[in-house]
Amino acid sequence: MKYMLLIYSGSADAPDECTVEDWMAYDKEAREAGVVVSSHSLADLITATTVRVGSSGERTVTDGPFAESREVLGGYYVIDVPDLDVAVDWAARCPGSRGSGAVEVRPIAEF
Repeated sequence: MKYMLLIYSGSADAPDECTVEDWMAYDKEAREAGVVVSSHSLADLITATTVRVGSSGERTVTDGPFAESREVLGGYYVIDVPDLDVAVDWAARCPGSRGSGAVEVRPIAEF
């Protein structure tokens, strides 16, 4: 089953609690285990654009994200593993789950 691991940092201003080497080791481990379907780090938060379409069909485009949260989505992995328990295990290994960070695990709907 495929799961998306959404990697959140504590805030845009929070210091990174992981080293580049931590991320490289995790990425290597996940790829060698054969569970990675895809993964990407997102560009800086200031490059985001938010689009909303009102009930009249009018489009509103805003620079930056719109979030009422201190957490910032920084990247993701899509993994293919047998079940939620294994997905949670990979999420717990992720450097992004340390300190003020969090990794949200979401099953991918198959239609």
